[in-house]
Order: sequence, then structure tokens, then C-alpha cells
Amino acid sequence: MDIKTRTYYEAKSRIFKALAHPTRLFIVDELAKRERCVLDLTEMIGADMSTVSKHLSILRGAGIIADEKRGTQVFYTLKCPCVLNIFSCVADVQESVIEDNRSVLDRVGGDAQ
Repeated sequence: MDIKTRTYYEAKSRIFKALAHPTRLFIVDELAKRERCVLDLTEMIGADMSTVSKHLSILRGAGIIADEKRGTQVFYTLKCPCVLNIFSCVADVQESVIEDNRSVLDRVGGDAQ
């Protein structure tokens, strides 16, 4: 793999890495519904504000969310709603894995009889 190709895939991997945490997935899901401030998200997540702010910073750095300061509060929105397509794809993969496991269990259960 040449340096240009590697750089291309490293940029893509940064987005996946930003999403690769349950709290950040939750944040993206909530921002898909409507904008939120840090306080809203902190209460919903049940973590301290500095932890939630760090998660928001990672998502913002990856270009997934945007922020807007209004007075003393910062509001966050989903910058690229197309990221929700990844959620749909993950659900499809999960369903496929469940189906594969079910098939294996059916075969094993059938052998035992």
C-alpha cells in the first residue's frame, strides 16, 4: 500500500474510531433526534461533564457533529446525518450474526437427537 492510499484509509479509520465507543454511539443517536447541550447529554448519559465533553470533542474532531455557542451554553447537532446509515448497516450485520448462530445451534441441536 502506498503512502497516499494509506493516508486515505487512515482518514476513514479516524471516523470509525470516533464512533467506536458506546457513549459516542448514544450521543450520535440522540443528536439525530434533536440538538442537545452538554448538560442534557450529561444527565442522559450519567457521566460527569468533563467525560461527556471529551466524547463530544472526539466526535467533533472527526467531523461527525457540529457545535454552536449561544450565550454560556454550547449546543451540538449531527453534522453528517448520513452517519446513521452506519447504524443501519451494523444492525444488518448483527442480525446476520444472530441468524448464523441460530443456524449453527439448530444443526447442533438436530445432531443431538
